[in-house]
Amino acid sequence: MKQLNVRLDDTVHEALEQRAEAAGMSLPDYARKVLAEEADERRERFLTAAAHFAQTWGPAFEEKFGPYPLSTRAAEADAA
Repeated sequence: MKQLNVRLDDTVHEALEQRAEAAGMSLPDYARKVLAEEADERRERFLTAAAHFAQTWGPAFEEKFGPYPLSTRAAEADAA
């Protein structure tokens, strides 16, 4: 197994700590997960395909079913 040392400014470190805590993970475990996901080519292909699908078919879904509701997280961010 390889080791990676990365320097982060205080703001980024704090944000990562908060996200790790929200995920119920330690900061090193959370960082490992995020980096592994970023390196996963299949994930990148899936996200690209999902974005294309949403852009192509999103208007038809919205016309038939109505707009997608805001997530709780997005609503909280708008309120702040």
